[in-house]
Amino acid sequence: MDHLTMYLLLEEEEDEEILLQLANLKNGIAPVNPIFKQRRDERCYTTLINRHLQQDDVKFREYFRFNKSQFNFLIDLIKEDIKTEPYNRVQYPITPEEQLAITLRFLATGEALRSLAFTFRVSHSSRIIKKTLSSLRRHLISLYIPPSLYEKKQKAKEFCQKWNFPNCLGAVDGKHIRIRCPSHSGSLFHNYKDFFSIVLLAVVDANYKFIFIDVGSYGKEGDSGIFDKSKIGQQVRDGSIFPPPNKLPNTDQVLPCVLVGDEAFRLSTHMMKPFPRRVASADDRKAIFNYRLSRARRVSENAFGLLSQIFRVFYTMINLNPSTVDDLIIVACCSHNLLRDAFLEGSNKPFYEIDQELPPPRNFVPFARGGGFADGDGFYIRDLFMEYFNSGQGSIPWQIGSIRRTDRN
Repeated sequence: MDHLTMYLLLEEEEDEEILLQLANLKNGIAPVNPIFKQRRDERCYTTLINRHLQQDDVKFREYFRFNKSQFNFLIDLIKEDIKTEPYNRVQYPITPEEQLAITLRFLATGEALRSLAFTFRVSHSSRIIKKTLSSLRRHLISLYIPPSLYEKKQKAKEFCQKWNFPNCLGAVDGKHIRIRCPSHSGSLFHNYKDFFSIVLLAVVDANYKFIFIDVGSYGKEGDSGIFDKSKIGQQVRDGSIFPPPNKLPNTDQVLPCVLVGDEAFRLSTHMMKPFPRRVASADDRKAIFNYRLSRARRVSENAFGLLSQIFRVFYTMINLNPSTVDDLIIVACCSHNLLRDAFLEGSNKPFYEIDQELPPPRNFVPFARGGGFADGDGFYIRDLFMEYFNSGQGSIPWQIGSIRRTDRN
């Protein structure tokens, strides 16, 4: 096998198993490469993390996106799942701490798998990342997603207080996340933007936290159909994820709890979307509804922006198998919630810095505009919200000025 072929195999995550088989020679196991013999003294975990980052809380957080207590919390969750006992050939196996460090560094940067392998002096970083992400997914998703019924009621109150949209549980949105084309998948993952993707569909609360997520739809699927066939879409249709209907503030009008979304979603009893721009431009009352809905819906865009800036892997084409990408997205969303909890409960100082000048990632593409057919109940509920937002009980002082400053032509 020539050097070029070997290099190409090393670059492909899904071919690492083949590479392992090739490493087992006919007459015995291949000798250990000298680069690994000094790994305990020369690896990144020893020279950088243990000697420097452990003594500097700020740099530790910048490197991993987590502080030391959060890092230790994650280790306690997954240690038993990923640890390897020493044996004859490997007397010093890779520790759970180092495996988590490799995985978090990949999430934080999207660094090439071979680059991570050389940095940490391991032979196959993708196998470590796959195992660690799988364990993190199992433990984190039950802790951070979804909320309880009591929490849902609280989230509806928070949405009214912070974003002036009553009876709203959250904002729903979806993104196409760029991946490397999986082998033998044809056009299954090929989306309308002409790249390969896996879809993340999420509901975001008033504090930019993910409360429901659906991951794994193929990029080629129609955007309105992705929501309809998803578990979230099914629960929205039957109303099972919502708390009971409630009175609008300062009125006796009882309306169901809803989600807010953009034009990509279908109007229904529990899903509110804006009036068409042409219609709203001729009617201030409808324009005010659109303003109030758009103001509430921005939480989903902000949450996706925070997610991609914290975990820069979303700025790259993710070079992993689709099942591992699913785990990665779920772990990133749960980790985002963990960081948001710390921000909300702490001293109002986030554990990450947002770069206001950094453009949004081109690998994080929204759904195409234009949803499916609406139903009659959806029109009726939307009209009731519109009447409330234009009434003395439901209006806010600046809404008229906001729509008049907006170019609706």
